[in-house]
Amino acid sequence: MGRIAVIGAGMGAMAAAARLAVAGHRVTVYERTRTYGGGVRRFERDGFAFDTGPGLLPLPAVYRDLFVKTGKEPLEECVELVQVDPSARHVFADGTEVSLPNASRAGVVAALDEALGAGAGQRWGDFLVRAREAWDRTRRPLLEEPLWPNWQVLAEREPYPSVPHKKLLRTRRAGTLAEIGAWELRDERLAALLNSHAIGYGLNPRDTPASAAVLPYLEHAFGIWYVRGGIRELARAVYERCVKRRVEFVFGAEVTGILAEDGRAVGVELADGRGVDADHVVAGVDPVRLNALTRSTGWQLDADGDVRADTAVARPGRFSVLLALRGGPEAGAVHRTVVHAPDDQTELDLLTAPGGDRPVRPTVTVLRPGDPALRPDENHESVVLSAVLSTEADWEKESTALTYTDFLLEAAEAAVPGLRERLLWHETRVPEQVTDAQGFGEISAPALAAGRGRFLHPANTTRVPGLYRVGDWSHPGGGLPHAGMSGALVAGLIVEGPEFRGSR
Repeated sequence: MGRIAVIGAGMGAMAAAARLAVAGHRVTVYERTRTYGGGVRRFERDGFAFDTGPGLLPLPAVYRDLFVKTGKEPLEECVELVQVDPSARHVFADGTEVSLPNASRAGVVAALDEALGAGAGQRWGDFLVRAREAWDRTRRPLLEEPLWPNWQVLAEREPYPSVPHKKLLRTRRAGTLAEIGAWELRDERLAALLNSHAIGYGLNPRDTPASAAVLPYLEHAFGIWYVRGGIRELARAVYERCVKRRVEFVFGAEVTGILAEDGRAVGVELADGRGVDADHVVAGVDPVRLNALTRSTGWQLDADGDVRADTAVARPGRFSVLLALRGGPEAGAVHRTVVHAPDDQTELDLLTAPGGDRPVRPTVTVLRPGDPALRPDENHESVVLSAVLSTEADWEKESTALTYTDFLLEAAEAAVPGLRERLLWHETRVPEQVTDAQGFGEISAPALAAGRGRFLHPANTTRVPGLYRVGDWSHPGGGLPHAGMSGALVAGLIVEGPEFRGSR
């Protein structure tokens, strides 16, 4: 079998490395930092520990499949998965609150009817039925099959079904997620609930295609899960699986170029000047850096005809506040609370634009794992607050970070009793801090259909033979499950060749 050079040790790259090693390839991962996991990192201080990337795991079947395909020990023997119930508590702008049961349509319908009024639950339930239709139509092409060369079909296809319009006696098709909220849900709180799933990925519901309805559907159908010890434990388990499969990791090794010969990728060049030969190169890096790595070869990866990321548009990023609190969580504390913005339209205005002179309180997610592994003892608690904000705000001004920190603390008081009095210290991370050591920064959304190509991601193959893309910035896009599927697709393309048509 061949020699594989993998650039980066993110979740998608490690998933590809493990599968390729099982297939008999000699795999070496070159990571410029001193650890693995990409954005799945951990911050520790004074006995407190915090996930600094995603805090919850949707669609765990992707990682179950990875562990089944790469060894004898299933995922549950390597990490402890806990289903989060309720999946979330929502606090809306008008003060209404609702806790939604995990993976229970009937329970969610009943909870929404009780909290928001008769009929609200049914409208949400009907929406989930249509969202399932969109999921059924896009699951294979968006998650389980290579994108190229059929991306044009996905870009032109609208999988979200039209809805009968009672007064006009005809059907009406929603073009965006915001239109679903206005036409079908007919309740500002239900619309906010829907929008929060898009905002969490840095997507603006006003221009996000209706096919993004699959995002809340995934959580409803497959549940939301927590990895005991924090999501960093999942990264550890994947790393250890790679090591058991004899994947070699070289940390502190920055790749500065991709070597070419006869129009094909034949290895990588490291910062110390060494060249490393390889039969295939798998790049788990963003499009801008990947193009820089290939610049000396004269290749243009994102030329006409390719699906390409829009690098000219600044993507939103995650603003996080890590809280060390006195006292343990109260009985019945909810793991995840979403405190919605008091002015959701202004929030959307500022999502992809500079904050200007009038920042507003955003939608805030409060994660309270209550996990003994993340606190010094039972008399303390670690909490993570996060919001999605524009990376173009003036984050160099200390006052900007202070303003948003206060916004997040204010919102979190609706989720954590006595928050201000319990606060020992806090750490703030702003969206522009894309630090290798801590995993904060830009958010990458999953691929979506019907976006005229805008909401797709570059294919896992490239126009350069022997060079492949993997991870958040490639098909099928960002998020833990999508990274895992990206690794499966790349491994299939290398092992089985261009005729590979599915990951399972």
